[in-house]
Amino acid sequence: MNGTPQWAAGRVAVVTGAGSGIGRACAIQLATAGASVVVADRDVEGGEAVVNSVIDDGGIACFYQLEVAEDASISCMVAYALDRYAGLDIAINNAGISSEWLPLAHQSLSSFQRVMDVNLTGVFLCMKHQIGAMLDRGGGAIVNISSAMGLVGMPDLAPYVASKHGVVGLARAAMLDYALSNIRINTVCPGVVRTALLPDGAEAAMAPTLPMGRIGEPDEIAAAAVWLCSDAASYITGVALPVDGGHTAR
Repeated sequence: MNGTPQWAAGRVAVVTGAGSGIGRACAIQLATAGASVVVADRDVEGGEAVVNSVIDDGGIACFYQLEVAEDASISCMVAYALDRYAGLDIAINNAGISSEWLPLAHQSLSSFQRVMDVNLTGVFLCMKHQIGAMLDRGGGAIVNISSAMGLVGMPDLAPYVASKHGVVGLARAAMLDYALSNIRINTVCPGVVRTALLPDGAEAAMAPTLPMGRIGEPDEIAAAAVWLCSDAASYITGVALPVDGGHTAR
């Protein structure tokens, strides 16, 4: 595709939350690198648009409608990848939601549980099924998308912050379980990024406070995640990589 080196040719990837934002950018960049990509999202229209974009550019992709907090849905997603492309080598677990902007005492239990179900339990379930397929393949690479808020605190977002800290810890523990099995597991921690999760007015308010003076773009986050899946990162595992314009360095 467009003369880009095809380091991922012959490899199979799944990307969750791939219908928009960071997930979309990850799916497109993996396909550009030669991977056959399962674009997984609950949003049929968004996911199929990504698949069409990949195919129009000469790549290989298919869509799977996913409910990331449901074990059966994730199991079927992995089975679909194996049936469609006969293996699984790469997974980027990106699907996630935000919590309400409220102090902790005003957060509802149902909202907290929903955020944890999607952001943390969903990553656990994805890795559980992906790792099984990768063991059969002889190895693989997993990147979980956390957040800069998985490394530091943030007022009024306790459920989101807790879930994203959990993603970092979960990945590090899983890495220790499977490092000798040739499965690398890393985490990318984006800062403020131009996606649908960014509240109205947040860019104008937050950009001047960041060391680089601007918010990030989905392609910039995806570039880090896709690189961690590549052979260029073959000795990197257990890392929680901030891609945040310097935000967490303060």
